[in-house]
Amino acid sequence: MERYKARTVRHPAERPPAAPGREALRRLPRPRLTGLGGGLFACAAMFVVGGIDWLLFDASLFAYGLLFLPVAAATALWVRPADLITAPITAPIAFALGVWPVSGGSGGFAGEIMGLVSALSLHAGWLYAGTLIAALIVVVRKAVLIGRRRVPRRVA
Repeated sequence: MERYKARTVRHPAERPPAAPGREALRRLPRPRLTGLGGGLFACAAMFVVGGIDWLLFDASLFAYGLLFLPVAAATALWVRPADLITAPITAPIAFALGVWPVSGGSGGFAGEIMGLVSALSLHAGWLYAGTLIAALIVVVRKAVLIGRRRVPRRVA
């Protein structure tokens, strides 16, 4: 039964001091959202960002796109490992939902839809950039998870 060795637990005072960058990372919030929770977070955050952009920046789609990038990154960082694939999927949905307040459509339902479609087509670069950021974060997180899973097998 030598396979099951007892781990030695160190007291926190006995650990070597961590690098300043690691300490900053440990202080960041580490929520674990489900796939649905990540999607709801992204959609709600982008709708709020769109409303704030409409109020403060006079519906600037540049500011909206710029604020979309950290929301997409946060969604990819905060979703739990079992639901990683949902982050790049929910990012474009959140962008489309949040762009409605800043789309600038007028003239009834058809005018609102045309404004929304125009905003989505003219600012697709922000949409692609945010989705790419979310996808890259998900790929890196998945690679780290796979690497952590394989390390104990090599040692054994």
